[in-house]
Amino acid sequence: MATHLIIDGYNLLGVKAAGFAAAKSEMAREALLHDLAAYRHRKGHAVTVVFDGWQQGYPVEHREHRAGVQVIYSRKGEKADQVIQRLAREYGSACAVVSSDHEIVATARAHGATVMTAQLFMSKLVPIGRSPGSIQGKELDSGEDERPSRGPEKKGNPRKLPKAMRERNRQLKRF
Repeated sequence: MATHLIIDGYNLLGVKAAGFAAAKSEMAREALLHDLAAYRHRKGHAVTVVFDGWQQGYPVEHREHRAGVQVIYSRKGEKADQVIQRLAREYGSACAVVSSDHEIVATARAHGATVMTAQLFMSKLVPIGRSPGSIQGKELDSGEDERPSRGPEKKGNPRKLPKAMRERNRQLKRF
């Protein structure tokens, strides 16, 4: 089943771009939208990316579609964080939120959404062995499943991950 991805645009660009000034450029946004379109093509998830428009944006929320990706610019006076939180409340457990902002993460988890940090999603967006922006190729396992250390007082199978981590890994395998 395809999940709706809600992405904090500038948060993800901050991870992708070297400097903050480069992260807000039009070219950086276009490159990100191109990579998201390629990801949507590979995985089939509905993708919504939200950018801030609260300082010099439109008087109303502006929505557009680009290569199958829904782009939302928050209205003037409203931050993208508020839009993402509203979308997470609307979709609930049928969505996944990509952000490293603690407030957004807390709201999304409270409404049952799957949460991924921007760094984790970036590793899934442009898999190892591929250049950014190309559509062809298969996604490789990023090897993020690190086992927690267990003390000598623990009983049970030391190779088995805790139940919460196994559930999180099952959720993240969809992406």
